[in-house]
Amino acid sequence: MEEEAGTKEVINGSNEKIVKEEIYTKVVRAGKRTYFFDVKATRKEDYYLTITESKKRLGKEGKIFYEKHKIFLYKEDFEKFADGLTDAVSFIGNGINGVKPQTSHSEYETKKEPADLSAREFTNIDFEDLGKK
Repeated sequence: MEEEAGTKEVINGSNEKIVKEEIYTKVVRAGKRTYFFDVKATRKEDYYLTITESKKRLGKEGKIFYEKHKIFLYKEDFEKFADGLTDAVSFIGNGINGVKPQTSHSEYETKKEPADLSAREFTNIDFEDLGKK
């Protein structure tokens, strides 16, 4: 399902109207999930993509609600994102195809702490002392 361009008025906390233009929308229904691929424009008319996963859920009181997860993808990242997605889908599909499993996600990955810390490296806490002055 594709939709034509449209505008949406949003009123923020200061009662200003902000008009967000949706340039293009593609809806993909996949089992219990629905994915929305929305092309939008910034104030400077640069396009970006939002990918939204929506799942229908049943709340505690029996009311239906939609749980949503959203990714914002900017033009300068399209190629790297598409390459990563293609590699991951290819790996899942056949596990080989020249794609090697990687343990490192990026240069931003946090350093892991050594697993074998001794007990003397921790502070001993006596919970009976809490509340005493």
